[in-house]
Amino acid sequence: MTKDAFTALRQGEMVLLYDFDDRERETDFAMRSDMITPRDICRMRNDAGGLICTAIPFLAAKKLGLPFAREVLRNCAMVEKLGDIPYDPSNNSSFSLWVNHRDTFTGITDRDRTKTVNALAEVVHAVMNGEPSSFKDQFRTPGHMPVLIAAEHLLSQRHGQTELSVAMAEMSGIIPSITICEMLDDDSGYALSKEDAIRYAKRHDLAFIEGSEVLDRWEKVAYPKPQCTGPVTAAVHRI
Repeated sequence: MTKDAFTALRQGEMVLLYDFDDRERETDFAMRSDMITPRDICRMRNDAGGLICTAIPFLAAKKLGLPFAREVLRNCAMVEKLGDIPYDPSNNSSFSLWVNHRDTFTGITDRDRTKTVNALAEVVHAVMNGEPSSFKDQFRTPGHMPVLIAAEHLLSQRHGQTELSVAMAEMSGIIPSITICEMLDDDSGYALSKEDAIRYAKRHDLAFIEGSEVLDRWEKVAYPKPQCTGPVTAAVHRI
């Protein structure tokens, strides 16, 4: 694809984000939450068909007092344990609470979910800038928008769609709140293949990017090569 996914994300366009061949092998619609409209939510549920979620950084969740779902359900016999996820046995899932904005009605309509998503971006922006923000005053749970909390060290720790999308946001210099939705295949009953996702992207002039490309750029940002002006005996990477 010739369209740059980072530029497209920054400009508020829908981006198709594929994870890895050795992981979920899924492509997600991904879009910055502060620019989501009801039409975008409609497109996600019609053209993608998976679960519409909003991914936020670990630090934002910590400042807002948002727990992982497994922490809330730790006394439930069914709660996931490390190793339960077949495609990522070394990590837990990123699910937090399912929320509705308090000003929504049912919470499930395109307009209601848009209101919730836009407000999530606002609170993330506020707390990441050191501004006070009360999550409970704006949201209630249970609701219809699952919040996903990225791993604390992002792609240095976990390679999920949550981390990929938040890492893309951070590297794009936008509010690190991204709404995502898996693309499913009506015929096979499984995830849409990478090849079909690429064809969809070309047909609709959307950017398509693989997790390996995001990871490569992330590693260059997180572990940049030292700029040396003279001879050195050892190179030290910043963490």
